[in-house]
Amino acid sequence: MDKSTIVNQDVVNQVVEALPDEEILYDVAELFKVFGDSTRIKIICALFESEMCVYDLAAALSMTQSAISHQLRILKTANLVKFRREGKLIYYSLDDEHVQQIFDAGYKHVIE
Repeated sequence: MDKSTIVNQDVVNQVVEALPDEEILYDVAELFKVFGDSTRIKIICALFESEMCVYDLAAALSMTQSAISHQLRILKTANLVKFRREGKLIYYSLDDEHVQQIFDAGYKHVIE
């Protein structure tokens, strides 16, 4: 931007200093991309209620186990869900309370 078009240099300087690093901004954008799929949102909502295995998630959401597994892989990569093994079954749950906070903020924004 040409300096002659800056109206308030102090504000511009303040904003530039406050911007997070480019890498952090990229990671935040990637996180929101994960939230950009309604199937993943359904899985997250189901996991608000209870820890669940792939079979139970598939039944609750009327989807195939393969589709659920694919979406869970994406959610695990984004650190939104965690898992534990119990015998041959793997149970999934939300990684931490931030996942619900992010969802709640988006949900409130949409319904208001």
